[in-house]
Amino acid sequence: MILDSKIPAGPLAEKWTKHKFNSKLVNPANKRKYDVIVVGTGLAGASAAASLAELGYNVKAFCFQDSPRRAHSIAAQGGINAAKNYQNDGDSIFRLFYDTIKGGDYRAREANVYRLAEVSVKIIDQCVAQGVPFAREYGGLLANRSFGGAQVSRTFYARGQTGQQLLLGAYSALSRQVANGKVKLYPRTEMMDVVVIEGQARGIVTRNLITGAVETHAAHAVLLCTGGYGNVFFLSTNAMGSNVTAAWRAHKRGAYFANPCFTQIHPTCIPVSGDHQSKLTLMSESLRNDGRVWVPATQEIAEKLRKGQIKANDIKEEDRDYFLERKYPSFGNLVPRDVASRNAKYVCDEGRGVNETGEAVFLDFRDAIKRDGRNIIEQKYGNLFDMYKQITGEDPYEVPMMIYPAVHYTMGGLWVDYNLMTTVPGLYALGEANFSDHGANRLGASALMQGLADGYFVIPYTIGDYLAQIPPKKVDENHPEFAKAKEEVQNRIQTILSINGTKTVDYFHKKLGKIMWDKCGMARTEVGLKEAKAEIKALKKEFWSNVKVLGTNEELNQTLEKAHRVADFLELGELMVDDALNRNESCGGHFREEYQTPDGEALRDDENFAYVAAWKYMGEGQEEELNKESLVFENVKLTQRSYK
Repeated sequence: MILDSKIPAGPLAEKWTKHKFNSKLVNPANKRKYDVIVVGTGLAGASAAASLAELGYNVKAFCFQDSPRRAHSIAAQGGINAAKNYQNDGDSIFRLFYDTIKGGDYRAREANVYRLAEVSVKIIDQCVAQGVPFAREYGGLLANRSFGGAQVSRTFYARGQTGQQLLLGAYSALSRQVANGKVKLYPRTEMMDVVVIEGQARGIVTRNLITGAVETHAAHAVLLCTGGYGNVFFLSTNAMGSNVTAAWRAHKRGAYFANPCFTQIHPTCIPVSGDHQSKLTLMSESLRNDGRVWVPATQEIAEKLRKGQIKANDIKEEDRDYFLERKYPSFGNLVPRDVASRNAKYVCDEGRGVNETGEAVFLDFRDAIKRDGRNIIEQKYGNLFDMYKQITGEDPYEVPMMIYPAVHYTMGGLWVDYNLMTTVPGLYALGEANFSDHGANRLGASALMQGLADGYFVIPYTIGDYLAQIPPKKVDENHPEFAKAKEEVQNRIQTILSINGTKTVDYFHKKLGKIMWDKCGMARTEVGLKEAKAEIKALKKEFWSNVKVLGTNEELNQTLEKAHRVADFLELGELMVDDALNRNESCGGHFREEYQTPDGEALRDDENFAYVAAWKYMGEGQEEELNKESLVFENVKLTQRSYK
């Protein structure tokens, strides 16, 4: 298949406007004849479902949580980007576009990224109108702060709860449509497969998580807004339930999976404390506005610190290495996440880590508190400081926070064209579930921006272009493909339940996570990736012969839920390794140790790898087929990234 990205012709700043005008429309009377399924109710899903219902479409919205408010979008803390230039500090749509392209290490489409920057200014107005309580300056204007990868302040925020407040805004819009009868909500319901009829997505198969009932739902189009797959690493900042199943089922039905190895490692996470943990806790990147990252200047001092012979506050200023400020004077502590994460790893590998495991650096607010006063810092970050104290038992107002990089976001996802449609007609992917906007490294505060851009301002236009070309008659749920897909799901459930092995689902998930973190995590090598592929194959084989899942299908069975998700993670993990092995360069979050500059920065190979790697599923046990979408840069110059 030739990957047609459907990027409109013409100047960059005019593409989206012209595309909207050239897109076919569905007249208002006909909209009520079309059914749309939305899977996932985070920012992308809730905003899409609310917007499409407002237009008149009949929407079914599915989430596996007990309420749409529990979607993982609530965990985003620091803010949302928009090129409003309220600070009058030189920001613009083009600068946000450029920072995003550069931050993604030139591995994203220009047209998609420019559209994202363009609609960002509308998102803030939309959310303010919904009552989202953004922070404000003394004079009443919305406040901004800085985030990594930018030299301007463009990040709007609601203390350290931005994602939660934005989701409540989208949820209120969604609830209005539920009350109007235009959205039918299906909580505690997990999508298990996509139904494809004559090459077009026509519905889904679901499992009721309370009763175990397997059901089918038909529609003219299906939107997957199901987030990322960071939990393939077991320990990540994602919610425990976050998974890849919806996207992976779509992949096995013909949707190409793009850039799966592009995983973001977030630099400010509370460090791992032991084998007992099932997830990690993120400390917002916004903390790097005022917190200074440092480690002891020598291994000797660090060793004393780890042994408890001295405390952090005992270390003199001249014995502290503010390594990000030293190496990157232009950006300092606000370098992009991949750069900050790698440098934290470097200093810890040198033996200068500050906790007992040697895998932590300090994020210190001493100077900010001295400069601005504790009250100002409390206003900005109070809930984050409280959360840190609750988890670690240490007060960050008195002692420095300890942080270390952890898996956070996934830039890879289902391949989509400019309309957000996958390679399966009628099947769309929005937000983190698609690959489209962040390249090899997402800038902080851009996840919320993309999710809401896709749901509020992109899909309402682009889905009409597709629906206008198909008749509005009801999709026949009695078509044999629905029964066939349902039977396949039921057989898979019975297969997992009947294995009755000796190892728990968590055993396999933890083993997979360790392989992925050690060999396909912050740094990758050809040798390590080849070892990982063999180990994952063996682990997958063991899973299907020795996993133990207790209980039955016809009940609330969380072990069964996990087993399905881990089975998909095992297959995804293998593809991530293949993708990382194929990409013989370093870019953004994909760092191959064989390809780096003399000073340890990512070394791209634009001649051979300036493309999107889109993988096609070829069948059970078969190697996937690589397809390439070439990336063309007409408005930015491809240069080696520098934040110095």
